[in-house]
Amino acid sequence: MVSLSFEDRKDASRSYIIGLCLSGVLTIIPFALVMGEAPIAKVWLAFTVVLAALVQIVVHIHYFLHVTTKTHGGWSLITTIFTVVILAIMIAGSLWIMYHLNTNMMPGMMTGTSVPTSEPASF
Repeated sequence: MVSLSFEDRKDASRSYIIGLCLSGVLTIIPFALVMGEAPIAKVWLAFTVVLAALVQIVVHIHYFLHVTTKTHGGWSLITTIFTVVILAIMIAGSLWIMYHLNTNMMPGMMTGTSVPTSEPASF
């Protein structure tokens, strides 16, 4: 078992406390905006909530998971970035496929117009 010095424990505790405070603030701000019915446009409200969520992800990765360029020679950060890129490709690809499937399988539903159908020939 590795024994940590007092300074190492103090630095670790400081990191967790800073992360906890930042996470609390990044949770309270969007919650207050949504529940308090802030007088801002819904687009800006959604943008603020998403931005706070993304910043909170970074806070968790840095302060709780301790993923930095210093740990493991930077490899933990590189693997995290690789994971994020793969997830972004998968999500974007899935949304793209679903959009085009909806457009191609349900023509007329997107524009609200009816699609002419060929009537069977009568004999």
